Amino acid sequence: MTKEDRVPVLVTGGAGYIGSHAVLALLDSGWPVVVIDNLSTGFEWAVPREAVFACGDIADQALVADLIEKHRIGAVMHFAGSVVVPESVVDPLKYYENNTVKSRALIEAAVRGGVRHFIFSSTAATYGIPDEVPVREAARTEPINPYGWSKLMTERMLTDVAAAHPMNFCALRYFNVAGADPQGRSGQSTAGATHLIKVAVEAASGKRGHVDVFGTDYDTPDGTGVRDYIHVSDLAAAHVLALELLIGEPSASHVMNCGYGRGFSVLEVLDAVDRATNVTIERRLAPRRAGDPPRLVADNRRILATLPWRPERDRLDTIVADALAWERHLADRGLGN
Repeated sequence: MTKEDRVPVLVTGGAGYIGSHAVLALLDSGWPVVVIDNLSTGFEWAVPREAVFACGDIADQALVADLIEKHRIGAVMHFAGSVVVPESVVDPLKYYENNTVKSRALIEAAVRGGVRHFIFSSTAATYGIPDEVPVREAARTEPINPYGWSKLMTERMLTDVAAAHPMNFCALRYFNVAGADPQGRSGQSTAGATHLIKVAVEAASGKRGHVDVFGTDYDTPDGTGVRDYIHVSDLAAAHVLALELLIGEPSASHVMNCGYGRGFSVLEVLDAVDRATNVTIERRLAPRRAGDPPRLVADNRRILATLPWRPERDRLDTIVADALAWERHLADRGLGN
């Protein structure tokens, strides 16, 4: 793609975990980037100096409209939102507000501003408990928690908007995102994170005393939940390629799984962290959490066939090593919450 084809990109939630990695991937590929983030869970230090930063909320349509006009935004990458599944069960209205209502406001501002391309940070939680694993994009979408529903509603909005307006979109359904930038520029930094690999490397680093294993009676080989873990840098690379696809084929929209097509159990992940640190993490067995399916693994054939995307950091030990290196980096520099 030529320099002239690289339109300015508005990245929502670009000071957060996945969003900051997408910003790095865009900048590394020569894209002009504008970040909007209200810093409720993100960090301004995570935004590179090469990007324009605006502190604000995506529901502030006047602010978003001003950014679109001022910077001639041609595409939106939308990461802003709430992501903790158990929290969505106990506080569903927060998730419908942050993930659905505010997304509607953002999409409306984008349409009014003439933005032609929209990439949405969706989730495998849209599938609920799939009938078949690995799960395909054509599988039944029946979320079992408000988080999944809040994301699926936004997918529906984008489908309808793309049919009514000159905008195409790509919804990327993430499986379990983990790891950190191999160059040590960003990583998962929010305190109180619930993602397993983040929790495990915190425990291995002495920031937690143990790791809770939620559910040991699932219909899986060792009784613990199985997930498809994808390295955040591989995921960020997929976003850049998806943007190139949308620009090259402006009449087509896409929904694609982002995963590696294989799963690891909770205990297998903890064993990988033990190997990386030569320390045994204390495991405490706990009941299942509300809203957790037993197994989620991607059928990733569509993304492999549609994009020139080939994962580069797809070994579990690599994901763990990068997450652990970032955890040590946070401790050395006193970053995070």
